[in-house]
Amino acid sequence: MAVVHPAPENPHPARSRPPDSHHAVPSPTVPSPTVPSRAVPSRAVATAAPHHPFTNPTDSQPIDIHQHLWPGELIEALRLRRDAPRLDGWTLLLDGEPPYDVRPADHDPDQRRAKEDGRIVLGLSSPLGIEDLPADKGAPLLEAWHQGVTRLAGRFEAWASVSHTEPDLAALRNQLAAGFVGLQISAVQLATPGTLERTAAILEVCEAAGKPVFVHPGPVAAPVGTAAGADTERLPSWWAAVVDYPSQLQAAWWSWQAIGRQVLPDLRICFAAGAGLGPVHHERFLARGGRPLVSDPGVFVDTSSYSRQGLDSLIRVLGIDPIVIGSDRPYGEPAQLDLGDAAALALRHTNPLRLLEGTRS
Repeated sequence: MAVVHPAPENPHPARSRPPDSHHAVPSPTVPSPTVPSRAVPSRAVATAAPHHPFTNPTDSQPIDIHQHLWPGELIEALRLRRDAPRLDGWTLLLDGEPPYDVRPADHDPDQRRAKEDGRIVLGLSSPLGIEDLPADKGAPLLEAWHQGVTRLAGRFEAWASVSHTEPDLAALRNQLAAGFVGLQISAVQLATPGTLERTAAILEVCEAAGKPVFVHPGPVAAPVGTAAGADTERLPSWWAAVVDYPSQLQAAWWSWQAIGRQVLPDLRICFAAGAGLGPVHHERFLARGGRPLVSDPGVFVDTSSYSRQGLDSLIRVLGIDPIVIGSDRPYGEPAQLDLGDAAALALRHTNPLRLLEGTRS
């Protein structure tokens, strides 16, 4: 079953949680979902893209579309900085989140590869805010990211990233042609329908190349003091992962619902962490004047941070076809599935293959 969309009219010191981290919630066994069924608008069918493998695919191998690993080039570039985002040794310093002590082993490609077989797609950690830096400040970090993950080709695949302030669309086209699976973009860039429209020129590059877009939580603003001269409020270490990140993803989901398919009729797009469970709010959307729902085979959500309860809710709303495994390693683990072999194959292989390549296995 494909993801549903509103029909057009007539048509995230003690060790703190890291950026990108989420909590998996144990829950009862997932019951059989109630699956929506609607007609699929023909213009929402994505065009298949040629495959430029970083790894050597085999039939039915698992695909994890959402992992993070900082190559050595990026680590060194972050250590050279004097302002956030930066690394002080192995302590990550950001403006909007507590200091985080990075485990070096988490960014060791050999140790990561030893954990699992299959295709692993790496993404730049958007909450670092690298894409949102002034172009001249962000360029060395973006270059370090792309050079580093290209060096890891053969063991890992990767999402490209662009500056949000001065996007280099020609460079993005070249990266997609060279084998990057698609573009990861901050959910903040889709925060409202108008913001999505202003970001469309970037997304259109992926649409034209037949490559997908992965919407990931973005940077969190530093908390504001309660009064002039007051100390900044101390929030729990999990606040960004549990409050800010899902809020960003929900906003991006609803912006897409409002105008996404009208602006980008052929784009394949995936929202991290179940779009912050935004799809579960479709009942409220309908109750507040929303339009009927239709299927869209080009829209996906990943499972990062969610387990049985979250998956149950998403499947009841979306069906199983748009749901893909995204573990968010090293900050999370793959979702634990007890849905049967056919469903496990769909979430771990068939669905992510359609997202990445626009094809069915």
